[in-house]
Amino acid sequence: MMNKLPEFIQYKDTYDITQNSILTLYKANQWSSAEKPDLLYQALMNSHSLISAWYGDKLVALGNAISDGFLVVYYPHLLVLPDYQNQGIGSQIIKMLISRYDGFHQHILLAENQAINFYKKVGFQRAGKTEPMWIYSGNDHST
Repeated sequence: MMNKLPEFIQYKDTYDITQNSILTLYKANQWSSAEKPDLLYQALMNSHSLISAWYGDKLVALGNAISDGFLVVYYPHLLVLPDYQNQGIGSQIIKMLISRYDGFHQHILLAENQAINFYKKVGFQRAGKTEPMWIYSGNDHST
C-alpha cells in the first residue's frame, strides 16, 4: 500500500456518487446493506447530509446523517475502505458532519467493538443508562 497522506484526500458534500462506487465501499467493509444495493443507494441519496472522501476518482470513504433539521441528528453510516483506514479520513468526515449540526440537542449513533473508541475520541459518550434497541433485518452484528 502506498502512502496516502490526508492532503491527497478530497472531501465532497455532494450526492454525485455512483451506485457501483458505493457498493465497492460497503462490500469491502462487509456491511449487509450492500445486499440491498438499490435501497442502500436511495437511502444515501435521501440522507439529510452526505460527505464523501476521494483519492483521485476513487471513493475511499463516506458518512451520512439523518436529521429533523432542528434538534436531532443521527449518523447511521461511516465507512472507510480498509486500505485507507487509520489515516484520519473517518475522523475528518465525522467532524465535518458534527460541525454541520452544531448546537443540535442530540447527536446520536450506534457503535460497536473497535468503533466505540473511535467515536469517543471525537466526543461521543454512552448515553446515560440507555440501552440501544432496534428491529434489524441484517446478520452482520452480534447480538
